[in-house]
Amino acid sequence: MSKLTLENKFIDVSDYGRPAARIIAEQLKQTKVTAIHVTLLFGLSGILAIFCMGLMNYWAAGFFLILKSILDAADGQLARIKNQPSYTGRYLDSILDSILNFALTISIAWFTDTNIGWGLLAYLCMQTQGTVYNYYHVIFRHRTEGEITSQIFEDKVPNAYPEESQAKVNILYKLYRFLYKAFDELIYSMDPHASRATTSPKWFMFLVSFYGLGFQLLLMASFLVLGWINFIIPFFIAYSVLIPVFIYTRKWFLK
Repeated sequence: MSKLTLENKFIDVSDYGRPAARIIAEQLKQTKVTAIHVTLLFGLSGILAIFCMGLMNYWAAGFFLILKSILDAADGQLARIKNQPSYTGRYLDSILDSILNFALTISIAWFTDTNIGWGLLAYLCMQTQGTVYNYYHVIFRHRTEGEITSQIFEDKVPNAYPEESQAKVNILYKLYRFLYKAFDELIYSMDPHASRATTSPKWFMFLVSFYGLGFQLLLMASFLVLGWINFIIPFFIAYSVLIPVFIYTRKWFLK
């Protein structure tokens, strides 16, 4: 099962872990392992990646970053296979993504003797890039009758599913908003009418997918394996140059 129906799938370079994620989800569907357990595992994988970077074992660090990306896809895959959607899992997933991105960029700055301020800027850039991808991807899913646990505008606490606690959803929603509100509002202010567009071609979604977190982690892992750890922070800062390109393309050519 996927977030998108078969006829609406596009080449998503950020979703390269989906085949492995399907295998993992299939192996776990008859077990007591839940999607949230898998989410916690991808958090552990991100921590191990940082630990390996500290030991200058960049191949292992790259492996754990890719594993994190695969597990990030597997948790939602498992939730859909078991028909157990939850806002708890949806918000926990995004919260851990933000925390790990922050930890990764700050750690890389520390390991490379780069000013921490540049590491923070790289984190802000990564989050903004990811928000561009998520904004258009969620709109695309809603328009094409895909998975809709994620909302285009996360501006109110959702009603918890029967199997989860409303209190937990309330807490996680507030933390999610704390971490993502500024980025969501920034991208929305730059393209407030995207959800009203009558066209959303697959080629545009393909291009935007280069900003997806999975592809960001693939790039980071590649830099590590190549021994280019010193270039990770300046690259992700410079990589933000595509943000106005994508938004201009959507606003002026896809109305």
